[in-house]
Amino acid sequence: MLSAKVLLVGPRESGKSVLANFVSESIEGIGSYSPTQGVRILEYDVNVNGNSKGGVCRFELWDCSGDQKFETCWPALMKDSHGVVIVFNPELPSHLKEIETWYSCFVQQQRLLDSQCLLIAHHKPGSVGGTEDLSLAYPLNKLKLVHSNLEEDAEDVRMEFIKYFRSIITFINESREKEEMSIIS
Repeated sequence: MLSAKVLLVGPRESGKSVLANFVSESIEGIGSYSPTQGVRILEYDVNVNGNSKGGVCRFELWDCSGDQKFETCWPALMKDSHGVVIVFNPELPSHLKEIETWYSCFVQQQRLLDSQCLLIAHHKPGSVGGTEDLSLAYPLNKLKLVHSNLEEDAEDVRMEFIKYFRSIITFINESREKEEMSIIS
């Protein structure tokens, strides 16, 4: 079975754990806010073909703490990752600045492609909304941006994650093929 490692990163209290639990269909930690200490790893199987015949890939979702005190652990977390999901609260102006740091550390320093990154503006329950027209600084404005509101459009959020996971699998398969071809030639 194909396996992929995807990091969920971003500022504190942006909703990373809520999204990780939702996507992986985990009931762990539902309820009150509890900051992630270091990292939490959830496994999730995705049927990438959309049918019942094979095509299942196991995703490791690494729900990383947004606390800067764990920064010394980041290189270990990044090792062998295939993708990065940056989660932020669009209602907090400080998050818009912080996600530039997360992008720099987790995407640019790892030399990941922008297609391996997903940016999620996570709207918490009861949020006022109205942030659909976010103006993000370069290079964040080149990334795929998904607005997440689990109260109003949970299935849309799930479908965006599945599309993203499929793109990661395509990337892994293409990288393997290139590597195999370079060995052959």
